[in-house]
Amino acid sequence: MPGLTGHPIAPIASRVQGCGLPDGVEVTAISGIPLSLPIQVDCNTAVAFKRWLDRGILPAVGNRGGGLARIEVAGSYMCRPRNNQRGAKVSEHGRGHAVDLSGLRLRNGQTITVLAGWKSDARLLKAVHSSACGPFGTVLGPKSDRFHQDHIHVDTAANRGGPYCR
Repeated sequence: MPGLTGHPIAPIASRVQGCGLPDGVEVTAISGIPLSLPIQVDCNTAVAFKRWLDRGILPAVGNRGGGLARIEVAGSYMCRPRNNQRGAKVSEHGRGHAVDLSGLRLRNGQTITVLAGWKSDARLLKAVHSSACGPFGTVLGPKSDRFHQDHIHVDTAANRGGPYCR
């Protein structure tokens, strides 16, 4: 898809039931904005992230600090249980359907982190958070629970009642 910089990756198999990424991509930049870490996700999640960046993140940032220079990524594919809690269901990260955004770096060098910025830059980060609801089926931020204090989790899991955004 135009605007996604990266490449297809070999299938990721797992001995853990529910984990794996059979048809994934590694994305390094979206709409010309580099990612601090490449994300390994399925194509649907990559497209949803581009939609979120173009329609939500970029308009929220605007020209602040000279504009958006980089997306700070905390994680993407990783076979693990939800919230790293033993005995929990497999996280959408283990299926290649999730990305954790930890902050936004502006062109002037300022980094707005979710951890510190949720209070100091609340308007901006809450706009970023709410704009993810729709492109993604699940959106979890600092107000959702203690596990999401320092990042915004987005995933493309289908929810029967529509998007789940907290």
